[in-house]
Amino acid sequence: MTEDPRLLVDDVPVATYVLAPDLDARHGPRPYLHPVRTLAGTPVTDVLPADHVWHLGASLAVQDVDGTNLWGGRTYVRDTGYTWRDDHGRIVHTDWMDRTPDRLAHRLRWCDRDGGVLLTEERRLAATRVDGDPAAWRLELDYTLTAPAARDVHLGSPATNGRPGGAGYGGFFWRAAPTGDAVTFTAEAEGEETVNGSDAPWLAFGGTGPGGGAYTLVFTGLGEGDRWFVRTAMYPGVCVAFAFDSPATVPAETHRTGRHRVTVVDGLIDRDRAAALAARDR
Repeated sequence: MTEDPRLLVDDVPVATYVLAPDLDARHGPRPYLHPVRTLAGTPVTDVLPADHVWHLGASLAVQDVDGTNLWGGRTYVRDTGYTWRDDHGRIVHTDWMDRTPDRLAHRLRWCDRDGGVLLTEERRLAATRVDGDPAAWRLELDYTLTAPAARDVHLGSPATNGRPGGAGYGGFFWRAAPTGDAVTFTAEAEGEETVNGSDAPWLAFGGTGPGGGAYTLVFTGLGEGDRWFVRTAMYPGVCVAFAFDSPATVPAETHRTGRHRVTVVDGLIDRDRAAALAARDR
């Protein structure tokens, strides 16, 4: 078996990319980043946590892609609630376009339970140092999702399928490392209840990772119609949500593109420093 590639910053390993995980289909098998670490070595992702086993580090995943669950776990069914269904697909690597210590690029297929192709994808990941800040590095994620020639592809979430309470998750999701003191804020708001569902240009999430190291993650890159999905109380996680309160569509033979940046910082930082780091991403 080929070893999973790693991303390095100045020879420091900061992330492992698990390309083809051997997982139960109900966990939504897909490539994911884990562990992701700060430059000082503090882990900032979690994988297969007991509360939501299908949360896999940092990954792209959507619960409803034309009726296929690519997120994992139970599917939210309108007027019924969460239900175990035989509707789980998988996202699979097909071939490499680029593979270097600080940059990975490859092609993927988003498949239904029978292997039928729902979407094709080209994905690029890169790890770069933040100039002038020895405690920070940046993860760059760019992707293009392409619909088949003959049909539109619809993206949904538990919220668009009827679940109340701002549960519009699905998209680029980051399951953060376990922390009992999670904080989250934007330029204008603070706390899960106020930032969840917002479309702020950037969002910061911080806490104390395993081993006692504090960290902060600064996210940028909402696309048109995207919203932040954030949890700090039930579990620590941040998602660039594609269908937070209304379904999204990739029209036939067209593309949906994404460009997200996550700055990974040692220590808890304040709003001014987070804003300055986010401004560099723009």
